[in-house]
Amino acid sequence: MNRQILRLAVPSIISNITVPLLGFVDVTITGHMGDARYMAAIAVGAMLFNIMYWMFSFLRFGTGGLTAQAFGQKNDEECVLLLLRSQMTSFAVALVLFVLQMPLFTLAMWLIAPAANIVGIIRNYYEICILGTFPSLALYAFTGWFVGMQNTKFPMVISLAQNIINIALSCTLVFGFGMKIAGVAFGTMIAQWCGALMAVGLIAWKYGHFFSDNIAFREHVFNVEAFKRFFKVNQAIFLRTIFLIAVNLYFIVIGARGGSLMLAINAMLMQFFIFYSYVMDGFAFAAEALCGRYFGAHDRENFMLAMRGVWMWGLLLTVAYTLLYAFGGDLIVSLITDDAVIRVASRDFMPWIVAIPFCGLAAFVWDGVFVGITNIKGMLLGTFVGAVAFFVILNLPYTFSLTSKVQNTILWFAFDIYLIMRGVTQTLVWRMLRQKE
Repeated sequence: MNRQILRLAVPSIISNITVPLLGFVDVTITGHMGDARYMAAIAVGAMLFNIMYWMFSFLRFGTGGLTAQAFGQKNDEECVLLLLRSQMTSFAVALVLFVLQMPLFTLAMWLIAPAANIVGIIRNYYEICILGTFPSLALYAFTGWFVGMQNTKFPMVISLAQNIINIALSCTLVFGFGMKIAGVAFGTMIAQWCGALMAVGLIAWKYGHFFSDNIAFREHVFNVEAFKRFFKVNQAIFLRTIFLIAVNLYFIVIGARGGSLMLAINAMLMQFFIFYSYVMDGFAFAAEALCGRYFGAHDRENFMLAMRGVWMWGLLLTVAYTLLYAFGGDLIVSLITDDAVIRVASRDFMPWIVAIPFCGLAAFVWDGVFVGITNIKGMLLGTFVGAVAFFVILNLPYTFSLTSKVQNTILWFAFDIYLIMRGVTQTLVWRMLRQKE
């Protein structure tokens, strides 16, 4: 079981690490254009698409859990149908975003209110990258399907290939052809299309027999009840994602109240959470694939073995990360930034950073398990309770009269409580499920 967990988790971890490289490459290239406006524009543009894609991450999670169950039931036809339904949904969503691209852009500019001298640059980037919504959302569905099929190597290969293509194309178009922001946008968009086409090719190569052996699937693609179940699962994931986005955006807003120094400190310290989440997400994906598979097969023994195995690996990694942050936090901060003021000021908030791994352990593990058994309401409830606790703590009357340093301490305390409450709520939901058996 441990071998199965690692076989699924390690490629997912590598994929997670490469995902932010797409944005990092864009920022780095624009940082060498000799005009700060390009870097500011790419930061805003990339944020727009990150939020947009994050909102529709249900294509990834809903597809993964349902496919894992069908795989466990050895229902090849249902596996095929889930891929087709998820791709039909991704195309429909992308089409709506494409048709409404200008109203959405106008709304985004009104909400963000960037400097007038970069709006045109952002629009140039946006109008090119909006063409990448089709392959990007399709890749969400493809990735979920691959995970459900117990295959995390293909998403890893696709992610690595995307980054290589993006780096090569963006550098060539910007520095070789002088296309500036358009070159960065085309490099990113073409890399997204290449990733989607690679996914199609890998499916044809590895899983082509699924389609040829299950010709009858054509009669059941538009099954109303099946679509209802698919959207019921995805609706809850969509609502959960809204709460996640709300917490992250409000975290930035509250941090910004303390001025540019606190904003910079929080951006740097948030990397500690991101470093931990990259690895834990990999084991959450393993829990999703294996728990979903054995849940679908009604194999309780292996289901419990898989869940306990993921908990064990999660606990080991949590202890390791806690020790690393406790004894190596200053070194990590010095690697992230050489600004002496930020490095010294950040020490006041390090205790809350050291607590993050243990605060978030249960939330990550239960997310994977609950996606696998498609108990998305449990995930939604956990995120809702955590978000409510987060907003209540930050909006108590006395917090607005405190110094920026104390407010920022409360911000990190609230974030830790948010993670804890997600895990505690899902633990209670799991116990309730066990009692009903």
